[in-house]
Amino acid sequence: MKKLNALDWITLVLVIVGGLNWGLVGIFKFDLVAAIFGDMSAASRIVYTLVGLSAVYLLIIAAKLAKK
Repeated sequence: MKKLNALDWITLVLVIVGGLNWGLVGIFKFDLVAAIFGDMSAASRIVYTLVGLSAVYLLIIAAKLAKK
């Protein structure tokens, strides 16, 4: 089994943070990222973008693992 490298860990943490944030939005109508960085501020948009890119990265990794 392959060990996770630094990029794998970073993307995993970002996707977990994104999932938890969506859970908070769905259950409590509370956007944690917007509360911390401001509603659609440059910083919050960067966080959202990084979470989205991380999801794409993990999707590619999952597809490669499924082929093995």
